[in-house]
Amino acid sequence: MTALRRCLSSGLVQSFLVLIGLVWLTPLAGLFLSSLRSAEDTAKGGWWTALASPGQLSFDNYSALLQNSGMTHAFWNTVLISVPTTFLVVVLAALAGYAFAWLDFPGRDTVFLVVVALLVVPVQIGLLPVAKLFGQLGLFGTIPGVVLFHVAYGLPFAVFLLRNYFAEIPGEMLEAARLDGGTEWRIFIQLVLPVGRPALASLAIFQFLWVWNDMLVALLFADSSSQPLTVELQSQVRQFGSNIDVLAPGAFLSLIVPLVVFFAFQRHFVQGVMAGSVK
Repeated sequence: MTALRRCLSSGLVQSFLVLIGLVWLTPLAGLFLSSLRSAEDTAKGGWWTALASPGQLSFDNYSALLQNSGMTHAFWNTVLISVPTTFLVVVLAALAGYAFAWLDFPGRDTVFLVVVALLVVPVQIGLLPVAKLFGQLGLFGTIPGVVLFHVAYGLPFAVFLLRNYFAEIPGEMLEAARLDGGTEWRIFIQLVLPVGRPALASLAIFQFLWVWNDMLVALLFADSSSQPLTVELQSQVRQFGSNIDVLAPGAFLSLIVPLVVFFAFQRHFVQGVMAGSVK
């Protein structure tokens, strides 16, 4: 481990990592510059020409975007889909993960194996059957329907991750809490959740990124009044084709929100995934 740290701290490795970071950020910078250029300037040359002519950059496209009712409505639909889905997945997975890790009930191991087996089920298999079911329940084409689908398919991985993380908590700590008169609910709230904060944070970030960037599920389960930003952008491409002055700022807005969330909590993300991936 010491040798690995010494190797990673070397100047050559750090320079290589900086180079990779710059390459990774280049498309993001290009999209941002494109979002600040007019359609006429974009037609004349690539986004890199703006570096030599910064006078062509302005926030007029973003002003027009805020006045585009379709884009703004789709943005808030994305928020209404992503936030409740993330909250429900984290809460339900935390409860189930604690139960599978520390509560004894009949068939616990069998049920957990079934949950793990669901990890290999592709999302595409459930699209048509669930769409038919939602149609019968009146949920098809609604935001609650999209949320429920994401929750159902996000729970297997979430339960697996949190169960493995909670199983690493020392049993002596939980037994001491029980001897002090703590109920299972109180132990879960006041002991397990604070200890499991890194895993909970990483799960929340992972689920938020997945739902925010999803287009397949929303394309099928959301109608025109409930479609998120990804579907609205795809619709703009299909309808207008070359309206870069709308597409570029819309795409950057769709990208920057999950990017900010990830970088703000990346330490918790890495800690939680690494701790929960092994037993």
